[in-house]
Amino acid sequence: MGKSRRTVQIVILLAVLVIGGYAIWSALFGDDKSGPLEAGSEPPAFTLADLNGGTVSLSDYKGKPVVINFWGSFCEPCVKEMPEFERQYTKWKDKDLVILAINLSEDTLTVNNFVKRFELTYPILRDVNRKTERSYGLRQYPTTFFVKPDGTLMEVVVGGMLEKDIDERVERLLQL
Repeated sequence: MGKSRRTVQIVILLAVLVIGGYAIWSALFGDDKSGPLEAGSEPPAFTLADLNGGTVSLSDYKGKPVVINFWGSFCEPCVKEMPEFERQYTKWKDKDLVILAINLSEDTLTVNNFVKRFELTYPILRDVNRKTERSYGLRQYPTTFFVKPDGTLMEVVVGGMLEKDIDERVERLLQL
């Protein structure tokens, strides 16, 4: 009975390892149809809390050029480009440019300290349940979506950008 029991335990362990390995492999490398959005598509709608206790919806900015940046304070390229987005926001806000920075579920204290440290004035939104992140098909941080005034995506940039890269894209976005 002891040898038979041991064999059953090994079989169960192997089955768990195979199923777990498959699940992890599928999550990381599977052909997920909900992957990143592409240029020309319409970004999913969202309504998220801002840092002042209000809510902001993407639809609030219909007809305006919008930059949606998913970020986290744990992400070095995110930290580098957030002040660069602030400079772009200051430069272009008179042309109705909207920048929405969506934080990836960090605690309130961390986000508020980050915003104060870099003196950010554009809207910082909270995706506490990561539902918006999933609907946008994020795989890497930062990821930035440039939305044309007609509501379609001009471009999606995965990874950090330099200020000149942001500026070039914003200029194109404003010319549309």
